[in-house]
Amino acid sequence: MNLAQLLTRSDHVAIRLDDFTLTHAELDDESARTAAYLKANGITPGDRVGLKCPNVPEFAIHYFGALRAGATVVPMNPLLKEREVEHYLTDSRAKLVLTQDTPYAEHEPDYGIEDRDPGDTAVLLYTSGTTGLPKGAQLTHANLIRNVATAVDIFDLDEHSITLGALPFFHAFGQTCALNATIAVGGTLTLLPRFNAAKALEIIERDQVTVFQGVPTMYVAMLNTPGGAGSLRVCVSGGAAMPVEVMREFETRFDTAILEGYGLSETSPIASFNRRDQRKPGSIGLPVDGVEMRLTAENEIAIRGHNVMKGYWGANAGVDADGWFHTGDIGRVDEDGFFYIVDRKKDMIIRGGFNVYPREIEEVLYEHPAVREAAVIGIPDARLGEEVGAAIALKGEATTEEIQTFVKGRVAAYKYPRVLWIVDELPKGPTGKVLKREISPPVTA
Repeated sequence: MNLAQLLTRSDHVAIRLDDFTLTHAELDDESARTAAYLKANGITPGDRVGLKCPNVPEFAIHYFGALRAGATVVPMNPLLKEREVEHYLTDSRAKLVLTQDTPYAEHEPDYGIEDRDPGDTAVLLYTSGTTGLPKGAQLTHANLIRNVATAVDIFDLDEHSITLGALPFFHAFGQTCALNATIAVGGTLTLLPRFNAAKALEIIERDQVTVFQGVPTMYVAMLNTPGGAGSLRVCVSGGAAMPVEVMREFETRFDTAILEGYGLSETSPIASFNRRDQRKPGSIGLPVDGVEMRLTAENEIAIRGHNVMKGYWGANAGVDADGWFHTGDIGRVDEDGFFYIVDRKKDMIIRGGFNVYPREIEEVLYEHPAVREAAVIGIPDARLGEEVGAAIALKGEATTEEIQTFVKGRVAAYKYPRVLWIVDELPKGPTGKVLKREISPPVTA
């Protein structure tokens, strides 16, 4: 078994980026060149290979090339800065990194696909959970192939499907539901490397896109932008809860159905979904076939099934002895078996669909010589869902602008605190633990 077996050969367009096109046969050829490049550079089955690319054709080429060489792919957000990349590569012990500029054309294609065990790790997807440095979720070939089949079935994809590739492929949502699922059926993926609502609508109209997948902030932005999207057959939402009113407005304006689902990096990602004929706005749907979901005594959602990772890299932990993955998300379930998210992981911030983990930003703030204490929280934001905020107490002289610049140079652009204010002291409980629920930004006139 190998996830690269999703590749086929046909003259149908597989990847489009504006005027550039790559057929399925050409994608097969080019990924085979990447495989040859990797083998020539000493990569053997099981080795980790970093992949740092935006949503451009090279992502798909290198992704499948690394897989067909038997390597484990370590996708990375192209916005990550040096200190973040260092952690990914050091922790995974990656032997090589592929980028948009990696040379491979001089290599003759190696069309072989290394046979891997279904339980071998295909992708090491880094996620922070709620605390600490990012951990690598080990997603196996079996995890991902089965999840792709689930996506194809729920979204009713076929070779005529044209998917807008706006979700980042380095993330589980875009990788499984857009890239892999579309390639698996011989469909077309038309790329948008950086989301812009006007450009998205332009591409939908130009290429007659039938499938749009996005996070709620994308839908909000498109609703507030002139333009049509009459070709859309199905839309998919995930990554954060979609307001019911946004869903209704979008469906009315664009005459399409939005299917909302739920999952995590650790679950490949699909765990539950609404279906066309079984749908409740505001819910995350029903567990997909072969997957169980339940609520623990604390009403935490736990998941077990073919989608659950085999564990975190280097720790062999994250899944309990009975195969349940505990999500940290608080939920409820109705009489029909539909699940709902009541609250999410205690401190995680979701800014425009991207997860921001407060402890990571706090660690950087503490590196500033003038910072004594720091606490990072989410602040409600009408456009992004949440904005990153930070309350700091000082031990030296510094302005908020200086500290923001300091953090901005050390983390990806979506992570640094746009709202930062200075306090005399952070509120604490009897044990000295910072009480984030008592922190809020100062009211400005």
